[in-house]
Amino acid sequence: MDEKDASQESAAEMEGFELGRPALVCRWRLADRALPLENRHLRALGRRALGGAPVSPQLVAWAKQHIEWTLSAGAAEHPDGVLMLIVDDRGRAAMTVGPYGPLKSRAVSFLAERALASTREAGLTGVAPETLWVVRGEGLVWGVGRQDQPSGAASLMCDLARTLGIAVERRAGLAEEALSGTIAFDEAFLVSDEHGIVPASNASGPRSERFAEGYAKLLEKARMR
Repeated sequence: MDEKDASQESAAEMEGFELGRPALVCRWRLADRALPLENRHLRALGRRALGGAPVSPQLVAWAKQHIEWTLSAGAAEHPDGVLMLIVDDRGRAAMTVGPYGPLKSRAVSFLAERALASTREAGLTGVAPETLWVVRGEGLVWGVGRQDQPSGAASLMCDLARTLGIAVERRAGLAEEALSGTIAFDEAFLVSDEHGIVPASNASGPRSERFAEGYAKLLEKARMR
């Protein structure tokens, strides 16, 4: 079964339909039953891979169509929750809404561990949904390699930095260096499709707080639409 047929099967929402082993899981933050970064998330979905092959345009189109359907029907209970897209190892997809749960910790080590796990995920899917960033002097260091593709939230962060004229350096081993203490930095924060921009509790500062405020304003704007 190809992804187009699989998408049609998912769209039918047949009783008893069950996904197989998840091969790709996307978790996107909602704000009052809206998906503020919808276009960014869909572009990032198109950059991902399933089983070594690029995600098909049909699957991206299916996701775009089902975002509206899912939010209108399923987000009433969790208007500020998380939209989840799950694709199994046969290319079959499903979408649902669940509650949002804040991070258990915001310490640099915890954020770096999450970013490291996300990097491993990117080794299979092509896109890391969470990345570590640090402030060093007047610039930013982003924990990805030169050829790595940004998630939806990371693309927003890149645009914020560009708008403010802040240089961004890519550094593939940033999370490991932060965990081992082998890199010096002024501030640290996580950029996540699910949690947004999260300043580290033990390494925050004016730059990271400004970025977090910008993301919070984006959510608030979605709630006031």
